Amino acid sequence: MIRVVLADDEAVVRMGVGAVLSTADDVEIVAEADTGRAAVDLVLAHRPDVAVLDIRMPVLDGLDAAAEIRRLGTGTGVLVLTTFADDAHISRALASGISGFVLKTGDPLDIVVGVRAVAAGAAHLSPPVAKRVIDHLSGSGPRLRTTDRVTGLTAREREVLGLVGAGMSNAEIARHVHVVEGTVKVHVSTILRRLDVRNRVQAAVVAHEAGLVPPAHRLL
Repeated sequence: MIRVVLADDEAVVRMGVGAVLSTADDVEIVAEADTGRAAVDLVLAHRPDVAVLDIRMPVLDGLDAAAEIRRLGTGTGVLVLTTFADDAHISRALASGISGFVLKTGDPLDIVVGVRAVAAGAAHLSPPVAKRVIDHLSGSGPRLRTTDRVTGLTAREREVLGLVGAGMSNAEIARHVHVVEGTVKVHVSTILRRLDVRNRVQAAVVAHEAGLVPPAHRLL
């Protein structure tokens, strides 16, 4: 069972997201909050698998809450609920250690998919949000070209990076490339270090930009 803490300051939205998650027989909401601070406290109290956080909340917003959850080392993955109006927060979001973005106004079932992916240790980017993230980073000023960034990776590392971009967990990648999960963990750690990115979400964005993601999962 995937245990979830859900936080959104709008009661109607929180109820709606809770109703969607309740349709999944492998997801259990263990606590709800209406501020980021309360969400952090509940994560400490319940140690859930996933925290689903609205990006905009009082007292402590979703991104600051995500960063604090990461610093506390709870092992809880963070899935952020966002809107297209939140583009200004993209850079902060990528730096805060979140595991995924889900669009509030998108397909409700994508929230369930996102929770399952994050619980499995994968990165999850709703396609419209991922496209927005990529567009944002593409226009964020001078930086090393993506093709140059991935040149230093081995063929196997590029393959693994593409599967990270497809939203696969380490276990799924291991089955796909026919190696043990421990080997995939080593590859992912090496990829993050060589790309100089903080987490799988940032690595997934690089994978999409570089065209390494399998065709069925591509956004560009």
